[in-house]
This record gives sequence, C-alpha cells and structure tokens, in this order.
Amino acid sequence: MSLITIILLAVALSIDACVVSFAHGLVLPDKRVRNSLMLAIFTGAAQGIMPTIGYFSTQVVYKYIAPASKWLVFAIFMYLGIKFIQEAFEKDKEVPLCLSIQCLFMIAIATSIDALAAGISISLTKTAILVPACLIACTTFMFALVGYWSGCCLKKFSTKYLEIFAGLILIALALKSLF
Repeated sequence: MSLITIILLAVALSIDACVVSFAHGLVLPDKRVRNSLMLAIFTGAAQGIMPTIGYFSTQVVYKYIAPASKWLVFAIFMYLGIKFIQEAFEKDKEVPLCLSIQCLFMIAIATSIDALAAGISISLTKTAILVPACLIACTTFMFALVGYWSGCCLKKFSTKYLEIFAGLILIALALKSLF
C-alpha cells in the first residue's frame, strides 16, 4: 500500500470515532478537556490495536488465502464502504453518552471493528503493519478531538456527509486494489 492509500484508509476509519466524539461534545458540557482527551486516547488506541490484530491473525492463514488475496482486499473494502454509506442513511443511531471506563472501552471497540477488517487487507497487500497502525491511531486521535470540540461549538450538524465521504474513500480503495 502506498502512503497516500494508508492515509486515506486512516481518514476513512477515523470517521466513526469523530462522529461519536461529536455526539458527546454536543451533550456533555462538563470537563471538556478531560472528556475530549479520554475519547481520543481510547478510540485512537483501539484503532491502532485492531488492525494489528487483524494483520497478525491473517498471517497465520495467509498461505491458504494468498491466491484470492486481491479479491479479498476488494471485498473487504467494498463491504466497509457500502456499510458506511448505508449507515449514513439510517435513522440517527443511539450513542452511549457516558464516559466511564466501561463506556470508553465499548466506544473504542465499537468504533474500531472496521479497523480489524482493514488490518486483514493490509496483511493481504503485504504491507508492514507498523506505519499503517500508527497512522490510523494518530489520525483517529486527532479526528476524535476535532469531533468532540466541533460538537461543543456547532451543537447541530448532520454527520451523514462525513459517513458518506468515508464510504466513498473505502469504495475507491476497493477499486484501486484490483489494479
């Protein structure tokens, strides 16, 4: 994977954390610095760990799936892209609006499941995981901070367009994987 592809992937994967942080910024007026940092740290860390798990779990079975790797990368990114766009058109999702340690772990896992699948794709493209995992984690950290503080300031903004944008990036990456 090229650096540009990894950056686009990081941006697309970080949208979920941005949206959840935005929702928290809208309704949690107290302890803003702490809240924004906790959301950013938890989601950023999970987004860095999950692709690493996907990457190494794929290494175990790589010899069995290597012949179809290009098509698997395509299928995973296409699925994620379509899923993001579909979710953008669903009615507003309930976001757990608490920031206890348990809630932060749940938010981190929920927003990083897609990164697990992305780690599989990274492995199938024979790209080392360190740079992508770090970029995904750092991008998510920054997007979560921006999302939270935007929520504090904007109060009512649809995140639909962010989710559609992320879906389109993932679909473009799926198509690119075929060539």
